[in-house]
Amino acid sequence: MRFRGLVCMVAIMAAPVVAFAQEVDTRPGIAVFPFTNGGSYGPDREDMQPLEVGLQQLLLTELAQNGELRIVERSVLRQILEEQALAVQGRVDSRTAAQVGKLVGARYVVTGVFIDLFGDFRLDGRVVDVETGEVLRTEEVRAKREKLYEMVVDLASKIMTGVELKPLPGEVREARRSRNIPIQAVTLYSRAQVYEDAGHTDRAIELYRQIADRFPDMVEAKQALRQLTGGEG
Repeated sequence: MRFRGLVCMVAIMAAPVVAFAQEVDTRPGIAVFPFTNGGSYGPDREDMQPLEVGLQQLLLTELAQNGELRIVERSVLRQILEEQALAVQGRVDSRTAAQVGKLVGARYVVTGVFIDLFGDFRLDGRVVDVETGEVLRTEEVRAKREKLYEMVVDLASKIMTGVELKPLPGEVREARRSRNIPIQAVTLYSRAQVYEDAGHTDRAIELYRQIADRFPDMVEAKQALRQLTGGEG
C-alpha cells in the first residue's frame, strides 16, 4: 500500500513536467535590434531619430504575421542590452548580435540601418545566424519616404525568404501593404515608442490616441493604447 501510494505521488508530481514539455515553443525565435540612423537629410530630419525603435517594432509586428516564427519581444531584448551595458548606437557587428541573440533565445537576429536623403528612403536589413554568427542575408528596399510602412512590409517578406520560411500568402501580404499608414503615422508611433521606453506613459498614451483617431488603419497604436490604459482606450 505504501509503495502504491508512492507511485501515485510520483505520477502526480511528474504530470506537470510532461505538460510543460509539451508546451515548449520549438519555432525558431527571431529578435530585431533597434535600427541605426545612417543619415537623415532634409527639413524633417529631426523627426527621423525615433524611427530607430519605431521601425524595430513595426518590423517585429510584420514578422509576427508568419506563424512559423517565434518573436522575441522588444522589451526583452532591451533589458538584455541594458544588463550587458551594450551600446547600440551605431552598427552592431554580427558577432555581438549573435551573442545577444543567444541570451534571448533567438535563432536569428536582424540588424538594420535606415537612410533618408531628402525624402528618398532606404532600409537595409541583415539576418544573422545566432548559432554561427554568420550573416545569412543582406536585404535592401528603397522608396519615397511616404511609402515607409510598405517598405517595412517588403523588408519583412525578404527576411522570411532569407531564413527559408514559407512566405505569407499573397493576399495577406497585399492586405498589409494596402493599409493607409502614412509617414506621419509612422513617425508619431515611433515617438510614442520612445516615450513609452523612457517611462513617459502619459505622453505615449497621448500620441497613441492621436494616431488611433487620425489613422484608424494603424491598429498597432490601438493595441499599445489598450495595454497602457488597461483596456480603457
